[in-house]
Amino acid sequence: MGDAMELGTRRAVAQLLVMQPASHGSGQKGCGSNGGNGTSNCGSAAGQGDLSPETWEKVKNHPCYSEEAHHHYARMHVAVAPACNIQCNYCNRKYDCSNESRPGVVSERLTPEQAARKVLAVASEIPQMTVLGIAGPGDPLANPERTFKTFELVTQTAPDIQLCLSTNGLMLPEYVDKIQALKIDHVTITINMIDPEVGAKIYPWIYYNRKKYEGVEAARILSKRQLLGLEMLTERGILCKVNSVMIPGVNDHHLAEVNKAVKSRGAFLHNIMPLISAPEHGTVFGLNGMRGPTAQELKALQDSCEGEMNMMRHCRQCRADAVGLLGEDRSNEFTTEKVMEMDVHYDLEIRQAYQEEVERQRAAVVAARNEELKTLAGTDSDISILIAVASKGGGRINQHFGHAKEFQVYEVSTTGVKFVGHRRVDNYCQGGFGEEESLETVVRAINDCAAVFISRIGNCPREGLLKAGIEPVDRFSLEYIEQSALTYFREYLGRVQSGEIEHKKRGDADIRQGALIAT
Repeated sequence: MGDAMELGTRRAVAQLLVMQPASHGSGQKGCGSNGGNGTSNCGSAAGQGDLSPETWEKVKNHPCYSEEAHHHYARMHVAVAPACNIQCNYCNRKYDCSNESRPGVVSERLTPEQAARKVLAVASEIPQMTVLGIAGPGDPLANPERTFKTFELVTQTAPDIQLCLSTNGLMLPEYVDKIQALKIDHVTITINMIDPEVGAKIYPWIYYNRKKYEGVEAARILSKRQLLGLEMLTERGILCKVNSVMIPGVNDHHLAEVNKAVKSRGAFLHNIMPLISAPEHGTVFGLNGMRGPTAQELKALQDSCEGEMNMMRHCRQCRADAVGLLGEDRSNEFTTEKVMEMDVHYDLEIRQAYQEEVERQRAAVVAARNEELKTLAGTDSDISILIAVASKGGGRINQHFGHAKEFQVYEVSTTGVKFVGHRRVDNYCQGGFGEEESLETVVRAINDCAAVFISRIGNCPREGLLKAGIEPVDRFSLEYIEQSALTYFREYLGRVQSGEIEHKKRGDADIRQGALIAT
């Protein structure tokens, strides 16, 4: 099994070398500038030249802290922390639901020893896996022994893997020194409020210092602990991402204040996520009919906060046992039973060779985008459009319309290309046949987009998209996403100016959480 795994990894390296073209001549690596507006194309809104060398090393291949990196690098979560010390009205930690993608969901819980072995197995098979995260299914710091033991074991055997921790923050101040000692360089804190009156609507209770607190008092304690922990981490140079769930009618207007508060305390990145509120998930909000935000409501809030600090827009609200690139889940390939049967061979040199080639291809993506952006120099237009893209990764348009389980959405204007989110959908092709009901869900998910980029598309879905006013574009198959988007936009402006088409503002779109994405 070990020889087979090594062969699989070598084939992955070879495939990357064959499929990707050589660099277009730019020596630039990582996140690049988006031209005229001076902001970067990275989810962290910072490129190599904008950050200290130490910070750049922490974010350049972290798929959650860099939007650009998420096209190329994978992460994994290990479910070693089952207990939780707070209750959230948007959470129901339901197990054994492998086709469901939302935080708190896992198919199996692991011991630290099992988790460490799984990390080695995944890293051997997926050489672009660079980050190990512990995010539950409860709270890692409500399970400190299991959490820190796992990190210790992984550091001993796979020192090149970055360590990441996600927490509700209640117990964070107690463990900041431990986090620093273990070189856990990335910590995510879920902060949904700084006003206890708002918090009381989100958190029924917390359990702190062997006592249960409820309502406003619980929210006040939680908020104080979260902000203190954030300050302590950033003082030590640990990168912090803040997650916030946008709950219409509860904290949607309040999150702008949260954004300012976490920025002032040194947070590196703010991730505002949509509420997952399907009734079948059994959450309090879901059972009470609380709706999630629409795509444009979420984008408007993110846009309004972007001037205050760096925004993350590529979050997939992952399962607590997710494996692979963001937007995919390969956890079924690495069940405990399968991992225990593997003869794991962890080859650091192979991993480094693969990642070096990934970096060369990232430079090519940035160079191609920047070269195309020059063609828009001097163009004066306030038009912007959204484009949906079917992609399997690598920053390319490389997926058939019927096979897409999500579409990545980009905003294009004369200032450049900005990733604004993703839209999960059900496969249009089921068993080799197109499903018209699925096409309707796709249209609703990308209804605010002027075009959809795909590698291929059948006649029936093509006609359906055109009828909905969405142009299907397959002529950029296998090309770079951002370069192609700029090319299309330049031509789009030309068609508008010539009178061939009329630019119209598109409608809103659905955010469909919990679609089937496990493979």
